[in-house]
Amino acid sequence: MAASPGQALQWVTASLRPYFPATRVTGIAVGNEVLTDVDEALKASLVPAMRNLHAALAQLGMDGYVHVSTANSLAVLATSYPPSQGTFTAEVAPLMAQFLKFLADTNAPFWINAYPYFAYKDDPTRVSLDYALSDPFHVGAVDPYSRLQYTSMLYAQVDAVTFAAARLGYGGVPVYVSETGWPSKGDTDEVGASVENARAYNRNLLLRQAANEGTPLRPRQRLEVYLFALFNEDMKPGPTSERNYGLYQPDGRMVYNVGLVQQSTSAASLSLATSPATRTDMKENFGGLCLLSSMAILLISQAFLLR
Repeated sequence: MAASPGQALQWVTASLRPYFPATRVTGIAVGNEVLTDVDEALKASLVPAMRNLHAALAQLGMDGYVHVSTANSLAVLATSYPPSQGTFTAEVAPLMAQFLKFLADTNAPFWINAYPYFAYKDDPTRVSLDYALSDPFHVGAVDPYSRLQYTSMLYAQVDAVTFAAARLGYGGVPVYVSETGWPSKGDTDEVGASVENARAYNRNLLLRQAANEGTPLRPRQRLEVYLFALFNEDMKPGPTSERNYGLYQPDGRMVYNVGLVQQSTSAASLSLATSPATRTDMKENFGGLCLLSSMAILLISQAFLLR
């Protein structure tokens, strides 16, 4: 697609246009964590491919509805704490400037894959579990330079990306979370991987989303988050945690209840209330999950979305 506008147009025409607007499509993710890949040719192709895809959308009159971006690893940051000192690595800086310019020109968001779980697992004696779990009642940490108070490591990581983008002149580009989650099971050396912590992390995130909460740097702009994942990937290689990020087992059984209350084999509802007596269940159902029209939480796995 980087070398051929026609190839990009062909892909959009075949893979997207037949389903639009009957299916609500808001964005195309071009690759995953490409900017931190070791393949230099792949990295150099990223922004040209994105330009050609956007041009194809414009040609079909869809660019006002569908944005083009890519999901980035948190490893694009050389510094993430405190958030106000966020900077991109020297390795990604040249391509990052091109990428950010494209996002600014097309009004598209910066997507980041952020997992506070890894920070806690790597240093559980120094990293607060409540802070990593986004506990809204945790006192959190104050950025000594911006004086902003953070009660959520995830939100701090997002603001670190915003500060890093601002250092390159693109502080106005919105930052969304393209992946985040917490494993419900892990190996003996994977500290913190438990059903209790996974439920707490995802529920705390849902509560923040239900309140339309933004980050401390952008408090009036609700942070859009894609939750990973809907299903456990039971055949995925690697550590045990890699197979246990899902809310559901592959056969549809619930791993833990984060607020999705099973009503039948084909429907579920969401409740974020702390007491069942005060719970108000959502009524719209889709694909075994409730449509959350007032929230920006989206569950991504096997092409499922919660919104």
